[in-house]
Amino acid sequence: MKKDFLKYQAQTGSHPLALEISHANGNYVYDSVGKKYLDFIAGVSANTLGHNHPKISEAIKQQVDKYTHVMVYGEFIQQPQVELCKLLVEHLPKSLETVYLTNSGTEATEGALKLAKRITGRSEIIAAKNAYHGNTQGAMSVCGKEEQNSAFRPLIPGIKFIEFNNEFDLIQITKNTAAVILETIQGGAGFIEPQNNFLKKVKEQCLKVGALLILDEIQSGIGRTGTFFGFENYNVIPDIIVAGKGLGGGMPIGAFISSNKIMSSLKENPKLGHITTFGGHPVIAAAAQATLLELFNSTLIQQTLEKEALFRKLLIHPLITEIRGKGLMLAAMVETSEIASKVILESLDKGLLLFWLLFEGRAIRITPPLTISENEIYEGCNIIIDILNNILSDL
Repeated sequence: MKKDFLKYQAQTGSHPLALEISHANGNYVYDSVGKKYLDFIAGVSANTLGHNHPKISEAIKQQVDKYTHVMVYGEFIQQPQVELCKLLVEHLPKSLETVYLTNSGTEATEGALKLAKRITGRSEIIAAKNAYHGNTQGAMSVCGKEEQNSAFRPLIPGIKFIEFNNEFDLIQITKNTAAVILETIQGGAGFIEPQNNFLKKVKEQCLKVGALLILDEIQSGIGRTGTFFGFENYNVIPDIIVAGKGLGGGMPIGAFISSNKIMSSLKENPKLGHITTFGGHPVIAAAAQATLLELFNSTLIQQTLEKEALFRKLLIHPLITEIRGKGLMLAAMVETSEIASKVILESLDKGLLLFWLLFEGRAIRITPPLTISENEIYEGCNIIIDILNNILSDL
């Protein structure tokens, strides 16, 4: 299988982990020889309720028996789509009242950027250095990491970059600006939280000049940071939010959400301002609805902060310089990228799944399912500490 994997399937890097998966259940993934791995990745923050959650699986099966794809998005009334959108809006501020469902977070980013240009009549977009919003060309254009972008230029023009948490840069937001797009918590850059009311100050500047604030909640949303969406932690309400990853509970989905007035601009001049064939696929929408209902009918969101505190208590070591992030969106920072890679790879041998961040080599990603138990946190952290002790003794 590995030989065929490397021969026939396009790769994203030269050294994939190449773990051959047999099945997954709860907070564990199993390989083809029966070894189990405690999952501290959650499909890169996507498997909100772990693997093969019975309520998600049942929702998928029930919907498959009714119908799958029947029509392009937005033409037929399909119950899973409507109920998912309604459920999202019921748990959002009043100004975020209309949902456009997409196939992925990057497609939602594309839609949000188009929406901002359409409603403002402006073309300039301001983004953050070291940001990551997706990998299609529009989303890549607002990713502030030139090493990722240079090989694919020219990208979309009219993009300016500011430094996250640098309020002196906000003067760049002017009456030429259609929107500012930021991650609520910078992900690939190292799980960097906004400081000193930075997001609120961005929103205030946007209001002054008539620009929109787009917050990318693809990683920080859906309960991962102790609130439904991450922006609720930072005293700000964006004009548009972008969601994905954890919304589908392991199934592919995205969404951009705004006011009805703003979203309606996509209907005319031109008509069909944003279209998608499979966005809001009824099977995926059913899975997403089941995911949200489980979150809202349990205490899993509130528990993320308690679990964060436990991680911070257990992950104390001379080689760990700090723990970044919030809730179950955490990064253990170590002194060098070599140490981080050694921990990640040796953890795999010991039955623990960890991963890297895109742009910060010293970070060890810790984004388990929200269903992770205290005992499993102890189990995983003990593995990490043991590996770090061995690394320390060899230094």
